[in-house]
Amino acid sequence: MTEDRKERQREKYRAADPAEGPLTTDQGVAVDHTDDSLTVGERGPTLMEDFHFREKVTHFDHERIPERVVHARGAGAYGYFEPYESCAEFTRAAFLQDPSVRTPVFVRFSTVQGPRGSADTVRDVRGFATKFYTSEGNYDLVGNNMPVFFIQDGIKFPDFVHALKPEPQNEIPTGASAHDTLWDFVSLQPETMHMMMWLMSDRAIPRSFRMMQGFGVHTFRFVDAQGHGTFVKFHWKPKLGVHSLVWDEAQECAGRDPDFNRRDLWQAIEAGQYPEYELGVQLVPEEDEFNFDFDLLDATKIIPEEQVPVRPIGHMVLDRNPDNFFAETEQVAFHTGNVVPGIDFTNDPLLQARNFSYLDTQLIRLGGPNFSQIPVNQPVAPARTNHRDGYHQTMIHKGTSYSPNSLGGGCPALAGADGYAFSHYAERVEGHKIRKRSESFKDFYSQAALFWNSMTDWERRHIVEAFQFELGKVDAVHVRERTVEQLAHVDYDLASQVAQGIGVAGPEPGANNHKPQASPALSLDNLHGDGSIRTRQIAVLVTDGVDTGQLAQAQEALTAQGAVVEAIAPHDGKVLGADGNGYAVDRALPTVASVLYDAVLLPGGPTGTPALGSDSAAMRFVRDAYRHGKPIGALGSGVGILSTLEPEGLHIASGHGHVCTDRGVVTDTTTGAASEDFTRAFTEAIAAHRHWNRPPVRC
Repeated sequence: MTEDRKERQREKYRAADPAEGPLTTDQGVAVDHTDDSLTVGERGPTLMEDFHFREKVTHFDHERIPERVVHARGAGAYGYFEPYESCAEFTRAAFLQDPSVRTPVFVRFSTVQGPRGSADTVRDVRGFATKFYTSEGNYDLVGNNMPVFFIQDGIKFPDFVHALKPEPQNEIPTGASAHDTLWDFVSLQPETMHMMMWLMSDRAIPRSFRMMQGFGVHTFRFVDAQGHGTFVKFHWKPKLGVHSLVWDEAQECAGRDPDFNRRDLWQAIEAGQYPEYELGVQLVPEEDEFNFDFDLLDATKIIPEEQVPVRPIGHMVLDRNPDNFFAETEQVAFHTGNVVPGIDFTNDPLLQARNFSYLDTQLIRLGGPNFSQIPVNQPVAPARTNHRDGYHQTMIHKGTSYSPNSLGGGCPALAGADGYAFSHYAERVEGHKIRKRSESFKDFYSQAALFWNSMTDWERRHIVEAFQFELGKVDAVHVRERTVEQLAHVDYDLASQVAQGIGVAGPEPGANNHKPQASPALSLDNLHGDGSIRTRQIAVLVTDGVDTGQLAQAQEALTAQGAVVEAIAPHDGKVLGADGNGYAVDRALPTVASVLYDAVLLPGGPTGTPALGSDSAAMRFVRDAYRHGKPIGALGSGVGILSTLEPEGLHIASGHGHVCTDRGVVTDTTTGAASEDFTRAFTEAIAAHRHWNRPPVRC
């Protein structure tokens, strides 16, 4: 394992330990009183000479900086990246060569539309930006949790964001896309259709930052030591699998815990359950650029994995939370133009625009051109430039600041021809200056149809419901109608179902003529990860009279597999077990809900089960978990609680010693310790995440 050079660098910038001395001013002057201003007498006017008061309030008045135009709300973590083997056959990037070398990273996850104070679980794209502190300089892979984007050319970016942001007259809605201006833009801009399919899917409401994919979105270019290029698309795949919320629970999470995803990331890292992602690439030789029925430079298109498989090349582990949110997560500056030798751009027009915009936006947000000197942005590679002065300059430069020079000994000298310096790919480009989109970009619907065709029945149902919810919030009927017309080019049944739900006329048949193609890699049903239940949150409902022996044994078995098990009771403190012993409660029912957990366990007990069955909050907890497709386990008399819900057609254990499993509901009427068969079946149900097509329960 190599030394973490970024951590060593951060150590130099940590503030003085407040325990080592008294409170001081910014100038280091000790302060003995900070509760009252300096006044003339006890009730007289405040004096301007009170420098401590002026400094304290002035600093407070200027603590806020402009938030990001998009991706304002985020969470971050430090970690490391390791390649599996040398990638020299297609890139000379140093951090992709030696499996024994760990490259420090900082990752920021984010939502797009809402401000810093919005909720985590809104329907939105999630940013997935990674800063690699490599030996050759910083490399930023600035991606999202969806592999495509809304527009093809960056000149449309201001239009799209203006349409996406809250309505200008009332600043409503916050952190949401369900409003007229966004859908007006979408209905008039057919290139958005593929991305809108992703946005209306459950990908837009991830269960956790630790359980979502990341994509570089654009086609980039790897360059090897001989200068040969290879087109590349980047993929992050979480080891825990890709899992999402459902819309009903996402909305409740926003009220119960607006910091749901941020808290989840922080707590997992603090507990030593480090998120891990595999980096994969899709590689296309330069000579195969035109062998597809879409344009590789079109950011609204994917390369289906069935055509070009994803090749794993390394993995990333996030193992440290930031020390200070503002100093690091808020001030980190990502830029698609931050590349290192061996990684280069393509002529993707959206990527070219991002290469300008991401640098430009930091100038106002971080107060000038010296933001790369902020510790979280500093490279671990030495930075020797002729840049000088400007706001927030912290470096003390000596000598000349121009090139060439003789007075400074010609320093800093240019890199030699040894392959160390960055060299732009020698691509031949010619043509006339025009404003015209390539004809190869004008297929707007076939990949939207590919996405729809790749979904399971339950995923399609959620997509239809999402379109109905979003368009149901649109007041302009003609915008609803126009959107349905666009959807008809994707799939007739999709458009018809959406139209029926929003009260507009259905489409005319025959609007699309796509081949019935599908890509199984796009369905969440095929992205369960390593099959473990590590970090899954399991709620165990308990009350007085619970079988504490059974409870402790089940908790131990689940915890041993990495799950986080919490005892939930009608009250805080302890519950009195059937054996007369107290059992500590982790959370009280009034403070939590099933939407905050991945699964529910109902242990037995001679008096505990009837008490829970008559508790309305407990029954709602179980009922909501059932409706949301979450795994439910019931032991002994705990099975009776499920029976109270009267799920018609669901198989529930009735005989002694028999484990019954049906659509993620695992039951065993045996009293005493849970059997190995029950534990195994319940674990498998949790690993599958959700179980659909359950029969309804009694309201």
